[in-house]
Amino acid sequence: MLSLDGFGPQIFSGAATTVELSLLSLLASFFLGLLGASAKLSKSRVLFGLATAYTTLIRAVPDLVLMLLIFYSLQIWLNDLTDYFNLDDINLDPFTSGAITLGFIYGAYFTETFRGAFMAVPKGQMEAARAYGMAPFLVFRRILFPQMMRYALPGLANNWQVILKSTALVSLIGLSDVVKAAQGAGEATFRTFFFTSIAGLVYLFLSSVSRVVQYYLTRKFSVGVRQVVF
Repeated sequence: MLSLDGFGPQIFSGAATTVELSLLSLLASFFLGLLGASAKLSKSRVLFGLATAYTTLIRAVPDLVLMLLIFYSLQIWLNDLTDYFNLDDINLDPFTSGAITLGFIYGAYFTETFRGAFMAVPKGQMEAARAYGMAPFLVFRRILFPQMMRYALPGLANNWQVILKSTALVSLIGLSDVVKAAQGAGEATFRTFFFTSIAGLVYLFLSSVSRVVQYYLTRKFSVGVRQVVF
């Protein structure tokens, strides 16, 4: 049981790959979400239109279809670019392609989460900060971002859980994650149900750890906020 029929190292390595892919995709989604939310809240019609088209398209097409489209189109675009400039070929590995794809997909969901959180911050505090002569970046770092995160955390936690589970889709493009490792072990030992259950337990463990992290982040960004007691 503990050795997992000799496939323990493969399962552990696959789980580590899943965590790395999830964290990298989270960072990409977070960055794209901030940019998208800023664009949707800007006064520029061009930026608003681009951000709206981005979120509408991504949320309307299934994740698996988007993953396959982006994965193959990225490689084609790179090949065309290197051919045009007469450069050496650049081949994307499944890990890099998966991180870019997941980050691009869930950046649309983060955009809407951040947009709602930005709008929830009282405008009076922003006006007061500018009246004190704070620079725009300082206002964002000290006033807007901490309060925005308090409102955004529930949505971010939900999106993170979805990203974590969606890494299983990347196994379809050849990434050796925990699902791929469990599938290979199941086929080799004819114990598919057992190893699939192991993969499910890995995801359950990672989700449980994520809940603990969410709890501490909620406490951090809720300092000084009176909690309602029922």
